[in-house]
Order: sequence, then C-alpha cells, then structure tokens
Amino acid sequence: MNFPSLRDWIFSLKTFFAGMLALYIAFYFSLPRPYWALASVYIVSNPFVGATRSKALYRVFGTVLGALASIALVPPFAETPYLLSALIALWTAVFVYISISTRAARSYVFLLASYSLSVIALPALSNPLSIFDVAVARTEEITLGIVCASIVGSTLLPNRLAPTLIERTDSWFRDAALYVQESLAGHVAGALVSGSRQKMAASLRGFEFLLSQLAYDHVSPAILARSKELQGRMQLIMPITAALADVLAAAQKSGSGFPAGFNELLHDIGRWLDAPLSEDPERTAPQLRTRLTQLDPAHHQLTTWQTALLSSALWRLRQVVDLWVDCRTLRLNVVEGRTQWRPRFRHWRLGAQQAFLDRGLALFSASSAGLVIFVSSCIWIASGWQDGAAAVSLGAIGVCFFAALDEPVPMMMTFLKCTAMGILISGFYLFVVLPSGQDFEILVVFFAFLFIPLGLLMPRPKVSLISTLIALLAATFVGINDVYDANILNFLNANLAGLAGVLFASVMTGVIRPFGTDAATSRLLRFNWRDVVLSGTDLAIDQQRDLNARMLDRLIQLIPRVAPSDDRQHPSTESLRDMRIALNSLDLHRLAGKFSGELPVLLDSVLDEVRLHYERCLAAGARQPVAPTLAVAVDAAVARIMADCAADPGAPGYRRRQGALHALVGLRLSLFPGAAPGELA
Repeated sequence: MNFPSLRDWIFSLKTFFAGMLALYIAFYFSLPRPYWALASVYIVSNPFVGATRSKALYRVFGTVLGALASIALVPPFAETPYLLSALIALWTAVFVYISISTRAARSYVFLLASYSLSVIALPALSNPLSIFDVAVARTEEITLGIVCASIVGSTLLPNRLAPTLIERTDSWFRDAALYVQESLAGHVAGALVSGSRQKMAASLRGFEFLLSQLAYDHVSPAILARSKELQGRMQLIMPITAALADVLAAAQKSGSGFPAGFNELLHDIGRWLDAPLSEDPERTAPQLRTRLTQLDPAHHQLTTWQTALLSSALWRLRQVVDLWVDCRTLRLNVVEGRTQWRPRFRHWRLGAQQAFLDRGLALFSASSAGLVIFVSSCIWIASGWQDGAAAVSLGAIGVCFFAALDEPVPMMMTFLKCTAMGILISGFYLFVVLPSGQDFEILVVFFAFLFIPLGLLMPRPKVSLISTLIALLAATFVGINDVYDANILNFLNANLAGLAGVLFASVMTGVIRPFGTDAATSRLLRFNWRDVVLSGTDLAIDQQRDLNARMLDRLIQLIPRVAPSDDRQHPSTESLRDMRIALNSLDLHRLAGKFSGELPVLLDSVLDEVRLHYERCLAAGARQPVAPTLAVAVDAAVARIMADCAADPGAPGYRRRQGALHALVGLRLSLFPGAAPGELA
C-alpha cells in the first residue's frame, strides 16, 4: 500500500482550508446555498497551480453562461415546460458537442455550460419569477468557492505544473527507448511493442492536455513554444521507428546480411538511447551520423533489393537519431529555461497541427445527451413529481460529464455508486453528527474527518475521479446552511430522486449508445483509408501537411483504444502501416513530376493501384487482401529506378531517385510485410 506523500498532505490540507474559508464567507454573507461554495472548491482544486487556475477560470465562465441562459429561457417558457425542456436539451447537446470538439482545458467552459442550465433552471420552474435571484446566487456561491480555491492554491506552498510535465515526458522517453530498441531488433509486432506504443500514445494525449494548462503556470511563452515543439517531435517517433522496424525485419527474413559494422551500429544506437536524459545528446550523435554515412551504398551499388533495404534502413536510422536528439535537446531547454536550439530533424511536412475529430460520433454523443435530458424532463413533467427536478439535474451532470467516452455507461454507473455513497455520508452527517453541534468551529472539526481523507485520494489517478465525486456530492447533499433544519423526509425525497435520475440516465444512455470502443476504432480506421485515397491525388503543400498531422493525431487517438497483443494484424500496427502508405504516396506523387521517361508513368500506376485498394476497403467496410497487381506495379517502378542507377550512376537527380526508391520500399513493406520483389505476401 502506498501511503500519502507530503505533497498529498499539503494538497489535502490546502483544499480543506479553502473549502472551510469559502463556507465561512458564504455563512457570513448569508448566501442561500453555502454548500455550493464548498463543493466548488473540491471541483476545481488540483495539485497543480496552473490546472487549478485554468479550471477555476473556465468554471466561472461556464457557470455564467448557464446562469444567463436560465434567465433568458425560464420566464418566457415557464408556462410551456415541454418546449422549455426541448430548448434545454438542445442547449445541452450543442455545448456538449463543442466541449467534445475542444481538445484543451478550455473545453471545461462548454462542459459546465452544458449542464449548468439544467441545474439552475429546472428547480426554478416551480417559481419562475425567482430565476434571476437563483441564477445570481448560484453564480456567487460557485465563484466564491473558485476564488478561494485559486487564492489558497496559488499562495500557500504552490505546486507548479512544469516539473510534472517533465516527469511525464521522462516517462515517455523510457517507453520510447524500449520501443525503438525493440524496433532495432526487427520486432514489428508483439505484446512488448504494442504495449510500449500504447503507453507512448497515452502519454502524448496527457501531455497535450497539460500543455493547455501550462500557460496558467507562469511559464514564459518561449518555454511554452518549446514544449509544443517537443510534443510535435515526440509524435513522429512512432511512425518513423515502425518504418525502420519493417525494413530491418525484411532484411532479417532475406538472410542477406548488411555490411560489417551495421549490427554493431544498431547496438550502439540502442545503448545511446539509454543515456541519462540530463546529458547533452549531441556528444555522441555526430559519431553515429558519421558511421551511418560510411555505411551508405555508393550510387552505382543501388541496384539490388538488399542495397535498397540498406539505404532505406540507414535513412530511417538518421531520422530516428535526429528526432531523438531534438526531443532530448528540447527537454533540456524546458528544464533549464533555455530558448535557443537548432533543430536536427527537418522535414517539409513539419509545422502543421491539425487535430482530428470524428464529427459524426461527436454529434451522436452530444445528441444522445440532449435526448436523455429531454426524455427525463418529459417524464418528470408528466408525472408531476415535486422532486423530479433533482433527478433530471443530476442525470444531466452524469450524461454530460461522460458523453465524450466511447463507453459512457460504466463511468455513469461509477457516478451512480458515488451518488449513493454521497447520500449515505451526507445522511450520516446530517442526522447523526451535526445535531451534536452547529458552531462553525465544531463544523470544521466534523468535516475534517471526511474531506481531508478524500483530499489525500484526489491526487491519485486511479481514484481521483471517485474521491472528487464523493467530496462534491457529499458537500452538496449535506445542504449545510447557517441554520440547522434537516428533515429526513425532504432529504430522502430529494436525494433518492437524484439517485433515480442518474440510474435512468445510465440505462437510457446504454440503450441509445450500445456501440463501444470497437465501433469508434472501426470508424478511425475508415477515416485512415479515406486519407490514404486522398494522398494519391493533387494536394497543395499545406493540404499535405494537414493530412500528415491529421493521420498522426488519429493514430494517437486509436492506439490507446486497443489492448496490447502479439497479433501481427493488431489495429495499431495496421494503422501505422496505413499512415506510412499515405506518406509514401505523398512523396511519390511529389517526385513523379520531376522525372522524365517511363518512370513517372510507373509511379502513377503505383499510386492508382494504392488508391483502388483502399477504395475497395472503404466499399467493403473492412480491410481487403492486397491485389498482386499492386506488388507488380511497385516492383516495376523499383526495377526502373535500379536500372537508371546502374546505367548512369553519375546522372543528376540521384537524390530524387533515391527518395522515390525509399518511398517504394516503404510502400512494399507496408503492403506486403517482409516480401521481397517477386514474392507475394
């Protein structure tokens, strides 16, 4: 069992102090629902200053949006509750969609706005003329909690986000080093390879979210820019290393060994990857680059499949070395606060950052949330249930919070369990503990036994959500006011209604959204195929950069969705190959117009066959066997380039021919893994 660290204790005590401060101020100013101030502290508090500030700011904006919408909608539509319910459901769906579409900390604004309208507006329907007072009071109480959490978190032993960002980066480096070393051994697939790849992708997704909070942590713009450049290069390690593994695996299968010194070089690169991250990577990298250059085949030697594999392997190794140097250097810049650096890895596709969003799935998820709220509201209105507003409001929180997940129902059931736990805890406090003393000092002591242990659990990723939900729900359900007026019947009616609302929302969500991670993964694969088809067409340079960035982002979304395995047809392995096929197709299309004679025709034939193959996959809705005619087309283009090199090795344009050869080798190994020309996979 891991005991709480000093950092955990500091965070828990700071959060509890902020919560009690917010509660005291709410009592002092006689706010109608002071418990909302306490609950808000536990919603926005985070072990890191930047995360707390960003979440606090965005929660204020989201609450204000929900309050303004309540003021605008309730008075004119109070007499038509079904129409009002439809408008609330539409509002929820729109803002849930925007929240899902926003891949940054500011998505919290739209998430809060999505369900705040239900929480504020629905309970006020019994007295619509009070909606302005209710909206203002709710905004005041929530803002009070947010301000207290922000001030205490920023002034008392603040914990900066930047060191944690470096810790997460270092974890990625460990996984990446293992992944590259496995690839250097020619391991294309396997549980270790796919497991390392999954950890790398998960780290990158978390890294992206942390970067969106880093600006609130008093980090200079230059360091923030370097962090984003680091993220961009970290993403490229996977596809380039996977391409290298394919080449090395093909060389091992062919049995024709590479030149003397090649295996030793691979071994030395593997050891170099394990060097301490605090060391300057450029101390050894120049020697590795020199050795790579020395092993390069001469122009007149590029006439066999073995030399083509060697040339491709050395080219990929240079890219891996340069990328690793850039990542290590950028990490040192972030750690030491340096702003100057010279990139080693340069590519014309670098610079684009286009996030991929499955808009159809996002729209379906958001619409499902809106539909659940609308149906819940209609049942409540038709039944005339006095406490039904609590059921709809709590159900709205559940569907909105987990709408972005592929499988929201398991997390909603966790929310249901936390709700039940919150009811039990709050009932115990209201009817057993609090009657023995209502002075604020005694209240602080009583609450310390609950909220300090929950605060100790909040920094732990495995139980962070559960502990936060229990703290939030317990604070809300206790409903503490400046005068003790607990009534067990009112307590049970309101809170059991909330429990029923969450249960109904969970069941209905399961009915509407029976499709899980497999369906989302299949959709991502089909989007990949569409981009491969697109890669063989005329695209401007900016469109090519966007396609590269989009496929890379989609890959990082897909990999964490699939479990590691030894399967060589693993979706992450296949998706990496799809991406490399697209990028190699872009290279061939760009180079085809720079050649004369027969070669452009052969390259166009290859691109046509690639496009036709992926169009067949799209039409069938499943991956199809690759037609042998595609292997024939690739082999003909490879043979033509080799013949040109043999006929006139000193002719201009060697670099272009070599680039086209590398792209063709990459295509063939991605489409027919391990198969040499003349062989069919």
